[in-house]
Amino acid sequence: MKKYILIAAAIAATTLGAGAAVAGDATKGGQTFREKGCWQCHGFEGQGGSAGPRLANTQLPEDALIAFVHNSNGPMPPFSEKLVSDAQLSDVYAYLQSRQKPADPKTIPLLQP
Repeated sequence: MKKYILIAAAIAATTLGAGAAVAGDATKGGQTFREKGCWQCHGFEGQGGSAGPRLANTQLPEDALIAFVHNSNGPMPPFSEKLVSDAQLSDVYAYLQSRQKPADPKTIPLLQP
């Protein structure tokens, strides 16, 4: 059942939240990201790690990220709203969106033939 709720939330967020501005506070989000231990799996900059995927500059809409964090039933444990509020997750989303984008591989000399 949770899987269907997550899918519905992602579809709704994609449809309704497309193009919406990030409303959270990136500074507070960085603090929450560190305090809640997100960095342990996703890296300090959200660049991804051995246990968690890259989150920085995600294409996932904010509402879908919030729904996933609260309702995850995969390798990542769910974080209830008592542990991390929607407002805090909005701040985390702003933090992740504020991270530097990775370089285009075509601009990295060592990767050129």
